[in-house]
Amino acid sequence: MTGLRRLGASLVAVLVPLGAALLVGGYCAFAPLRDTASVSAADAPSLAGIHKIRHVVVIMQENRSFDHYFGTYPGADGFPRQQGRFTACVPDPIRHVCVRPFHDLSARDSGGPHQHMNAVRDVNGGRMDGFINEARRGLISGCKAQPNAPQCTWGLPSDVMGYHDRHEIPNYWAYARNFVLQDHMFEPTTSWSLPAHLFGVSEWSARCSKPGDPMSCVNAVQNPPAPPHEPQNSTNRKPDYAWTDLTYLLHKSQVSWRYYVFTGAQPDCEEDEMICGSIPQHAKTPGIWNPLPWFSTVRQNRQLRNIVSMKYFFRAARNGKLPAVSWLVPSNPVSEHPPSSITAGQAYVTSVINAVMKSPDWRSSAIFLTWDDWGGFYDHVVPPKVDANGYGLRVPGLVISPYARRGFIDHQVLSFDAYVKFIEDDFLGGQRLDPATDGRPDPRPSVRENMAILGNVALDFNFTQKPRRPMLLPVHPPHG
Repeated sequence: MTGLRRLGASLVAVLVPLGAALLVGGYCAFAPLRDTASVSAADAPSLAGIHKIRHVVVIMQENRSFDHYFGTYPGADGFPRQQGRFTACVPDPIRHVCVRPFHDLSARDSGGPHQHMNAVRDVNGGRMDGFINEARRGLISGCKAQPNAPQCTWGLPSDVMGYHDRHEIPNYWAYARNFVLQDHMFEPTTSWSLPAHLFGVSEWSARCSKPGDPMSCVNAVQNPPAPPHEPQNSTNRKPDYAWTDLTYLLHKSQVSWRYYVFTGAQPDCEEDEMICGSIPQHAKTPGIWNPLPWFSTVRQNRQLRNIVSMKYFFRAARNGKLPAVSWLVPSNPVSEHPPSSITAGQAYVTSVINAVMKSPDWRSSAIFLTWDDWGGFYDHVVPPKVDANGYGLRVPGLVISPYARRGFIDHQVLSFDAYVKFIEDDFLGGQRLDPATDGRPDPRPSVRENMAILGNVALDFNFTQKPRRPMLLPVHPPHG
């Protein structure tokens, strides 16, 4: 608790003057709305108003599955039940029992390994029953390397079948009740953090044999070159991400963007380990959560200056000068990456959302909040197969905006590709990261934004409604 208090004090002192908790517009954090509705493509509104959004903020947290955070959320596609009892039961090969989902009251979890093969084994041909076995495998491997890690003293069984609800993450549930919850948001690829973050900014994860040559790149679900000093990079050679990323199109169309990096540390795992040390992270340190500095387009276009510290995000929000597109990545203590505290992560995210809501830019903003991969935690939905890369397992997704539908659950099939598609539709006239049209060909397997299965995030908005007032939440809410 002392560490959390210090973190809370740091957030207040360094990030943004948060003041007293304030609930605007008459909504209590736990008060139910009059009704809860769902939206699907069948009842799509007109998209003519999408250009009312002039500021897109993508908040990328770490390593949580949808069922882990919202498996018991009313109306969502959560844990299957029969007569009030969870029907999911995942085998534990050591104890020779099956384990049902259970309410995890702890703010810290161990989770499970989350590389490509872990995803394949977790899904297990659609049976969705490999989670406990993989978690045990990862715990054994990790504890051999770091026997003093917190997870190694917590004992077994694994907590991958645990779930949280409004008691542990009240603000996330409040955002779901008052804005939009996406219950079929899938990680774009069956892999770990670096490929997920690469997809988030470029729609691909690859390896390139010739510096600066996008046609030399080949598909890499598991092993894109990691930045130097990462354990995945045995040669310490600098990677070159030569394929085309979204910032190339934004720069060409003179659309402003920033990639904001929380100074601190990032996890440092390799292979199927789930326990690891940490390495420093800041805006000028490329890493698994900060891959843009190694994109040849970013360097060639002299856009490295757009990768900056989080303090500049709060300054821009306060002054009403948010860029058109903002990506936000945390440091390890506030990332929710196990074993980091979900309470600390929620406090950081709330401070970010509050900053946007208090900004002069709030009336023209859309916040997309998601988690980069499933973190080894159980989820019951079989990921759709879309191309050679994915989708991966489900993660939580939330849309927060003055134009967001109120209390809606979006059942469309989505991935991070939908964020890129929204940005392209809003700011680039619908231009895609398409090798045939973007002026910089590369051999990516598909144009992800054009996949028939992919839903449209614009359907989560009602652009005819009066812009909604901010709903500021306490950074440190009482547990419900």
